[in-house]
Amino acid sequence: MQDSKAGQAEATPVADRPKMAAGYLEGGRLPWSWVEARLQRARNYWVTTVTASGRPYARPVWAVWFEGTLYFSTGPSGTRKNLERSSSVSINLESGDECVILEGTAELESSVQRLERVAAAYTQKYGCPMEPKPGDWYAMRPRVAFAWMSDSSGEDRGVVFSSSATRFRFGASAPTKA
Repeated sequence: MQDSKAGQAEATPVADRPKMAAGYLEGGRLPWSWVEARLQRARNYWVTTVTASGRPYARPVWAVWFEGTLYFSTGPSGTRKNLERSSSVSINLESGDECVILEGTAELESSVQRLERVAAAYTQKYGCPMEPKPGDWYAMRPRVAFAWMSDSSGEDRGVVFSSSATRFRFGASAPTKA
């Protein structure tokens, strides 16, 4: 991956509503800044890939959201084997009450200059140094993101979901079928 691709994700992707059953979605949408704040402060990110036999494979990793791209490192693992076979990936944050889901591709980042900046951000975030070594870092650039809030208490449970569920599309002007 060349450094020229770095940060190519739109600063503000196109926001619309995900396809849901009638009556589910009412009201506004979340702003992209709400999603980015959660991507930046999250500690654990669930990376889901697909095994050679077609089974889902989900594992938590530490990562940093940096200039429109999610960077994570994984050693010799099932995640790495799966990504070598197919770059398709879904990444979820831990919270089901402030939900963020990214879908797209993850590819090895090869730019040492970029990785130096990413590793510095990672070290600052987690307090443990990481080497900016090409071949160890994946760059996940989303194609689409989903986000919503849910009120997990009281009789109004789900009301916030219906007025906040938002789909964000990157680099596209026409709606997707996601």
